[in-house]
Amino acid sequence: MSAETTEPPVKPGEPGARALARRRRRASVARFWREYRRHRAGVFGLAALVLFVLVALTAPLTVGSDVDSVTDAPGKPLESPSGRFPLGTDQFGRSLLGLLVWGSRVSLLVGLLAAALSVLIGALIGITAGHFRGWYATVMMRITDWFLVMPTLVLAIVLATVLSRSLGTIVLAIGVTTWPTTARLVRAQTLAVESRPYIERAKALGGGHWHIMSRHVLPNVMPLILAQTTLIISSAILAEATLAFLGLGDPMVVSWGGLLQDAREAGSVSSGDWWYLVPPGIGIAAVALAFTLCGRAVEAVLNPRLGVSR
Repeated sequence: MSAETTEPPVKPGEPGARALARRRRRASVARFWREYRRHRAGVFGLAALVLFVLVALTAPLTVGSDVDSVTDAPGKPLESPSGRFPLGTDQFGRSLLGLLVWGSRVSLLVGLLAAALSVLIGALIGITAGHFRGWYATVMMRITDWFLVMPTLVLAIVLATVLSRSLGTIVLAIGVTTWPTTARLVRAQTLAVESRPYIERAKALGGGHWHIMSRHVLPNVMPLILAQTTLIISSAILAEATLAFLGLGDPMVVSWGGLLQDAREAGSVSSGDWWYLVPPGIGIAAVALAFTLCGRAVEAVLNPRLGVSR
């Protein structure tokens, strides 16, 4: 007999109920981690993400906050990799290694914030459209379909062009153009949850719309939202790099996409200055791959029927 079946019943208002809920949450997290560790690709992706996050957080200590200064550049323009500059210098003589480390902060921050905004919009529309249905669901799904058929990058470029050039604009442009897929998935899961008998019992006992959505629907769709978030982050980072490469990012901050834009303007493609192009591209690809591996592992743990390989 399992430990849960041997626990004495506890009334919801008693202090023991909260302790029991905490124990169950800890057991659920431990069970999730045990299953997650079985996916070697997911563990590799998580280790890579931890490394990238540590590099980004310690950037002020390792490379300093003045690494992007043009007037105090320590080297000559476009120096090739050497002992002093392991990744060479850019067109202003700044260390590309320092710029790469500092740029990871912006790329990761924009990717996380844009993915959070995208998932928030998609989850809100998906849950409400699946719960209320009727004319509201019809209108929301037609809007979602319109965003799905429109090219995401084109919409993001339009928003980034119309609004001021800042990190907030990039986050907004990516977030408001990448939510339709999440809305569709969450609405489908909401419809499946609301067809279960305990939802009818909750309604019969007087449960209102907010109670049904927050206490019954949201906990059941949260695993899907979590998995979708990890997958969207990689797309958001690629989108930020694309917008920055097109010259639509904030020119006052250093990001990996901005470094690629600077390399293109400096003529590194034609002149063969590979050290100006390759490191930022590898950084973008590595972070996107790490988030994708983590997302696939999370999907496999939360929904084993997907059959994702380990």
